[in-house]
Amino acid sequence: MATIGFIGLGNMGGPMAINLVKAGHSVKAFDLSAAAVANVVSEGGISAHSAKDAVTDADFVVSMLPAGKHVQSLFVSGDDPLLDHVRKDVLIIDSSTIDAATAQSVAMAAEARGISFIDAPVSGGVGGAKAGTLAFMAGGSAEQFAKAKPILDCMGKNIFHAGSHGAGQVAKACNNMLLAILMTGTSEALNMGVKNGLDPAVLSEIMKQSSGSNWALQVYNPFPGVMEGVPSSNDYQGGFQVDLMFKDLGLAMEMSQLSASPTPMGSQARALFNLHKVNGNGGLDFSSVIKLYQDQ
Repeated sequence: MATIGFIGLGNMGGPMAINLVKAGHSVKAFDLSAAAVANVVSEGGISAHSAKDAVTDADFVVSMLPAGKHVQSLFVSGDDPLLDHVRKDVLIIDSSTIDAATAQSVAMAAEARGISFIDAPVSGGVGGAKAGTLAFMAGGSAEQFAKAKPILDCMGKNIFHAGSHGAGQVAKACNNMLLAILMTGTSEALNMGVKNGLDPAVLSEIMKQSSGSNWALQVYNPFPGVMEGVPSSNDYQGGFQVDLMFKDLGLAMEMSQLSASPTPMGSQARALFNLHKVNGNGGLDFSSVIKLYQDQ
C-alpha cells in the first residue's frame, strides 16, 4: 500500500480521499477547512498540518482544487511550491478541473525537476465520489498512466487515458459541455410536458425508454420527486453546483475559441446557466436549471 498526500477535501475530494483510506492506503490529508480534514481523519486518514506536510515522503500526491490558478500556485509559483518538497519518484495526480494550458505548464515544470505529473479530472458528481464510481480522464505518458491507474481504481470505475498532458482537461471540458446541453434540454422537455398535463414521472419513463433517453433521465432527473436520492428531491442541495458548471462551461468556451470549434449549443447552455446563476442559484445543484423554465 502507498503513502498518499491528498490536498483539497471539498465535496468531491473528501470522499475520494476516504475511498483511498478504505482501500488500505496511508492518506495524509490537508485542506484549509479543519472540518474537512477531521472528516477524513474520522475514517482513518492522517491529518497534515500543511500542504507541505501532506506531500513529504508521499509516494503519490492527489490534488483536487477549485481552479487553474490554485494548481499553478500550489505546485509551481507560490511562495513555497510543492515541487520543491516532493520526492523525485513521486507521481502527482491533479484531479482539479482546470484549463489544459495550465495542466501542461505544471507538467512541464514538474518534468524539468524530474517529477511526474498527470492531469486526471473526474466525472460522476458527489454521488460517484462517495461510491467510488467516478470516471477519470487522464493526460500524461503511458508510463505515468500505468503507475496512476491502481490509485485511480480505488476512486473510480471508468479510468481513461485520454492522451498526453492536458488531454484529460480537454476531455473533461467536452464532457461537461455535453452534460450541460443535455440537462438544459431535458429540463425543457420535462417542463413542456408537465405544462401540457403530463405526469413528470410518467413522461420521464417514456423518454427513458425512447430515443430521448440520456444520463439526466436515467440517474439525475431534474424534476423534484421523480427520482429518489438525487439533488432535485432534496431542494437541489448537494451534487454539482451551478457555479462550478458555469466555470466549466467557461473553460469549454475558451477552448472552443482557441481551436476555432463552433459551439452554438454549448454557448447557449452557458448563457442559460449564467442567467440561473445571477438569479441567485449558484450554490444549488446544476439540475436546478429547470427552475428557469417553470412558473415562479
